[in-house]
Amino acid sequence: MFKPKLPHFSYRFNVLLTTLIGWLALSGHSMASEVEHHQFFSPTLGYDYPYSVYLPDQYDAQATDAYPVIYMLHGSFGTDRDWVSRGNLQQVADRLIRAGHIPPAVYIMPGSRSWWVDGHNEPARSAFFDDLMPHVEATYHVGQERHLRGVAGLSAGGFGALNFALERPDLFAAVAALSPASYAPLPPRNSSAWRHPAFINEQGQFDRGLWASLNYTAHLEEYRFLVTPRGPEEQSDAPHVPLYISAGRSDVYDAEFHARLLRQAMERIQPDAVRLDLYPGGHTWQVWRASLPAALNFMFQHIGHQHRPESTDAARTDTANSGETHYT
Repeated sequence: MFKPKLPHFSYRFNVLLTTLIGWLALSGHSMASEVEHHQFFSPTLGYDYPYSVYLPDQYDAQATDAYPVIYMLHGSFGTDRDWVSRGNLQQVADRLIRAGHIPPAVYIMPGSRSWWVDGHNEPARSAFFDDLMPHVEATYHVGQERHLRGVAGLSAGGFGALNFALERPDLFAAVAALSPASYAPLPPRNSSAWRHPAFINEQGQFDRGLWASLNYTAHLEEYRFLVTPRGPEEQSDAPHVPLYISAGRSDVYDAEFHARLLRQAMERIQPDAVRLDLYPGGHTWQVWRASLPAALNFMFQHIGHQHRPESTDAARTDTANSGETHYT
């Protein structure tokens, strides 16, 4: 049977293809960030505290300058691995670093059985500040100054990140809350907060008083007092913490409504340092993955001092400014 000869260019094509594959392999190797999973004993919890860590390409524990560190909090009933396995954090961070939009940084993704509060089931807030942060700063070459530290979270993690920033503005240079479960005055009836062990009292009921005392609304007045100068010649006790908020427009927990309430409350205190982005979609990873690059870009407008190429400035202008953006 007649077998046609392959055209001459097929050999060249194969050579070019092989070369391209090799180049891509080398390119991938050149951005070899690492994600590791660890745990350490937490005296506050009385058991091991799990966390995942993203280390940027060529992470150098002996580098002259410390790396910025971002704490990324998961949602209700989530784990320390969610941001990597479902949120594409490693790929997003690699891409933004490679493009020059953000500097190399260390991302700490802790695990918690609570809503990042000292609730009925565990003292998650105290463990974060008293155990996790000291452990991270003793283990990794990260900055121990406010300007090199940020905190972010999604859903219940957004609730926690916001509360941490409001309670301790002296510790964080920026905060991002993605679809934050910061519901006021109470969570919607379909929220997992109503059945989460963090808020269930000894009688098996949702603890409304605990929710009210731990929600962001309970921190606003003290935060305003800390970050507002007393007079024209005086400085505030702590700088304000620029806030990025995102929400899906079809969120089953009405996150857009609550995000707008949060934005209004924070704009009364820091009118030029709040941003709200609205995305199509619900209370899902699709929305959180979509908003993660904008959240990181926003945060790194305020974290660290690394010079960014002029060519990337225009792409970041909308993210850096306060206001509201709708995505379609």
